[in-house]
Amino acid sequence: MSYAVTSLSPAPFAPLFQLDDEALAARGARRVIADAPLGFPCRVSLDDARPGETLILVNYEHQPAPTPFRASHAIFVREGVEAVSTVDEMPPALRRRLLSLRAFDIHGMMRAADVTEGAAADALIETLFEDPEIAYLHAHYAKWGCYAARIDRA
Repeated sequence: MSYAVTSLSPAPFAPLFQLDDEALAARGARRVIADAPLGFPCRVSLDDARPGETLILVNYEHQPAPTPFRASHAIFVREGVEAVSTVDEMPPALRRRLLSLRAFDIHGMMRAADVTEGAAADALIETLFEDPEIAYLHAHYAKWGCYAARIDRA
């Protein structure tokens, strides 16, 4: 079964980069500088920021459905990167990490979940999408629990 992994759009986050640290803090966000080649996965580019790159760490509501599974978590976003979508391929930041895949129906209710290494996620994605009630998947970085990307049937 073919699948597509989609990042977040950069548009809602672009204004944050113009704010000073005090204004960011008032929004519950902060500016950070990547200090390692891994550890700062951008949810727009779906790749890790390089050391020295600036990111915004902000809370993002990735599951807005009005259900008990409504959820938000901290995410990193980089300035000046474009949204990405891949078909039948895990983007770099996801491929490098242990993932939690969470399967939702059209009402936003979680129907299934499991963990997999990102490089081997194809089999679990196929298994989850065998259930016709599953409308979409959310990938989360399993260790920190934060949202990574959305996965849909392609």
